Amino acid sequence: MAELGEIKSPRTQRMPREARRRQLLQAAHQVFVAHGYHGASMDEIAEVALVSKPVLYQHFPGKRELYLALLDSHLADFTKLLDDAIASTDDNRQRVFETINTYYQYIKRESQAYRLIFESDVLSDPLISARIEEFNNALAVSISKVVVKDTDLNEDEGLLIGRALAGLSQVSARYWATSDEPVDQETAVDLISRLAWRGISRFPKEN
Repeated sequence: MAELGEIKSPRTQRMPREARRRQLLQAAHQVFVAHGYHGASMDEIAEVALVSKPVLYQHFPGKRELYLALLDSHLADFTKLLDDAIASTDDNRQRVFETINTYYQYIKRESQAYRLIFESDVLSDPLISARIEEFNNALAVSISKVVVKDTDLNEDEGLLIGRALAGLSQVSARYWATSDEPVDQETAVDLISRLAWRGISRFPKEN
C-alpha cells in the first residue's frame, strides 16, 4: 500500500466500491497503528473513515477480516520493494546493500506500516501468523536462490542464510528507527551491509 494520508472525504460522499475500500483501509491503518489490533474498534474505524458502521460492514464483515486485508496490502507492497531490490543489480554485494536499505527505507516511512508486520499484537492468530511466515519465507527463498547460484551451498543452507539476512535487516532497522540518537541511514545501511557481505562472501563457488 502506498503511503497513507489522512481521511478527509465528507461522510455523505458517494464513491466507487474500490475507492471506498481504499478509504476504509486507510482509516483502518490509522487506527491499528495507533491502538494495535486489540485496542482498535470498528466504531472508531468507521468514525475515522467518515462512514456509518453499516457501510464499513458492507466491505468487511469484521475487524479480523479488515486487519487481514490491510496486512495483505502491506505485505504485497513490501514484497515488491524487496523483489525489486534483489533484481536491481547482478552485483551480489550491491544486492545485499539494496536489500538491507529497502528494510531501512520501509521502516522509516511515516505510515509506520512495518508495525503491522513486525510488531503485531495478534501474532497468535493462525491466519495472521501464517501470512507473515509466508512473507518471511518468500524473501528467504529469493535470497537463497542467489546464494546457491553463486556458492557451493545447498538449498537448505542458502535458505538459512536468507533467513539470517532478513532477520539482521529487520532487527537492525527497527533498532535504528527507534534509537534516540540514530546513526544516519546511509552509514547504518553501509555498516550492516558490510557486516552481512563479509559473511556471505566467505562462501565462494569453487571452480
